[in-house]
Amino acid sequence: MRLTRQTNYAIRILMYCTANEGRLSRISDIAEAYTLSDLFLFKILQPLVEHGFVETVRGRHGGVRLAKPAEAISLFDVVRITEDNFAMAECFENDAADCPLVESCGLNAALREALNAFFDVLARYTIRDLVDAKPNMRDLLGIDNLPERVAAG
Repeated sequence: MRLTRQTNYAIRILMYCTANEGRLSRISDIAEAYTLSDLFLFKILQPLVEHGFVETVRGRHGGVRLAKPAEAISLFDVVRITEDNFAMAECFENDAADCPLVESCGLNAALREALNAFFDVLARYTIRDLVDAKPNMRDLLGIDNLPERVAAG
């Protein structure tokens, strides 16, 4: 299974906000840290806001910040809202009725078990775990070089 770029960068946005905790994060700073376009990140930000992972603060000194603690956001939570399809084979598709084995196939069962194991592992890791694994995360993301911006209200 391969995760989409949207999922990859949704996790990275959350990691950035966690590393920059207590301050607002500007999309342009996040985009610069990951060498991406602001527009691409704005698109990815939408489901994170809709599902309550981040909140936006409008205005000249606005930005984004976590809406819930990083330790309360699992990788599975993020993958579930950013991935459209978890079909590992045609058997998982809605139109798999063409296969006479679809209801009793050993491959289908094995792939389903593998997918559930994948989800179980993702559920064990939080955004906090990822950030805390690298003590120099702020430096790696260039956060320590940014002007101080305290989170509004």
